[in-house]
Amino acid sequence: MTEILDIINPLHKKTTRNYIHRMNNEKVRCAIQAKQYEFDYWDGEKCFGYGGYNYIEGRWHPVAKKLIERYNLTNQSKILEVGCGKGYLLYEIKNILTNIEVRGFDISKYAIANSKQEIQPFLFNHRAQDAYSFSDKEFDLIISLNTLHNLRIFELKRALQEFMRVGKQQYLVVESYRNEQELFNLECWALTAESFFDHEEWIWLFNEFKYFGDYEFIYFE
Repeated sequence: MTEILDIINPLHKKTTRNYIHRMNNEKVRCAIQAKQYEFDYWDGEKCFGYGGYNYIEGRWHPVAKKLIERYNLTNQSKILEVGCGKGYLLYEIKNILTNIEVRGFDISKYAIANSKQEIQPFLFNHRAQDAYSFSDKEFDLIISLNTLHNLRIFELKRALQEFMRVGKQQYLVVESYRNEQELFNLECWALTAESFFDHEEWIWLFNEFKYFGDYEFIYFE
């Protein structure tokens, strides 16, 4: 049964953000560059994205542990991450369950090339909206954190269909808002998002596109 979860929000809320500064800092130019998803987005100046996306010991461990517990993952399980970036979450999951089979893909060739060496052999370059080269229900769990809101609505439909097809269980996280202040903050902060929907609109879309997996919203308070 579908549930709205609270797995990544504790990590999301640890970061402080200067919304107005990003909006005033040549945001159009920075957004165009960010959507290349290469060096500038990950490890360039903060105006282009993360401002340095580095592995921090233990940062993703609580998220990995919650996912394992929630979805009853074991060393015999198989998991796919859509929009895996540098693979830090998959790395933490595999640190806990050393024999679990993990796969991940990302649109960014730079992210894959600069992922942790231990996880890099399991990662590949691919777009979330394109057909996945996996069989039906091949994975015990398919996940995506803060990726799918970067798709346009017709691309989002295809991605959600693939989620339901290849995963026995599904969990995704998207950016959203509950009021005008959070919408303003999101519009200031987001560089790559294409789909700006409030939480009720997202739920409607999930139902319309026949996505019945779990989900979580992050808000910019």
